Amino acid sequence: MSIKQGIFEQLFALCAGLCIAHGTMAAERVSSNVRYWLPLSQDELHDPAMASLKLLHNPNEALSKLPHEGAGNQVDWVKAIEKGYIKPYSNIRSDTQVKILNLDVLRRNTGEMDMVLFPHKQHTEWLACSDCHEELFKSQAGATRFGMFDILNGEYCGRCHGAVAFPLTECKRCHSVPRPPLIIPSKTH
Repeated sequence: MSIKQGIFEQLFALCAGLCIAHGTMAAERVSSNVRYWLPLSQDELHDPAMASLKLLHNPNEALSKLPHEGAGNQVDWVKAIEKGYIKPYSNIRSDTQVKILNLDVLRRNTGEMDMVLFPHKQHTEWLACSDCHEELFKSQAGATRFGMFDILNGEYCGRCHGAVAFPLTECKRCHSVPRPPLIIPSKTH
């Protein structure tokens, strides 16, 4: 077995595992539309002995009124912005020029998965262009080569997705553009 084939098999197994986990989570969500977040003192991320923990809002208090999403932290952050529930600061310096870019980029090189439509608008409402360009992604189309293996390892899109943005179990959120059917010309004699 070649190294490349071994990596492909590991990636396939990981993706299959994510799909199974997502199917299980989806089944659990269908049975109950109630959202539940652990208190910060019990979430195994925050130190319960930390004195300043009481200054933070518990997720149930902070997130329950925001638009529902069925995965991750259960909040549809794009809808929260669109509907005016939140207005994120796009900068911390008043002299910083904010640039919301309404440009979609279609990634066709996605193997047999549906193609990926990357919406700059939803990202630039939260982030400055320099947060991603030129270190993570080159601005020139096609100049940055990466795949799901990189993303699942926390690189490129995986820097945020799976950490603070919707999780990587939501394949169709990115792989949203079906491939056109392959047309094979008929032979005429």
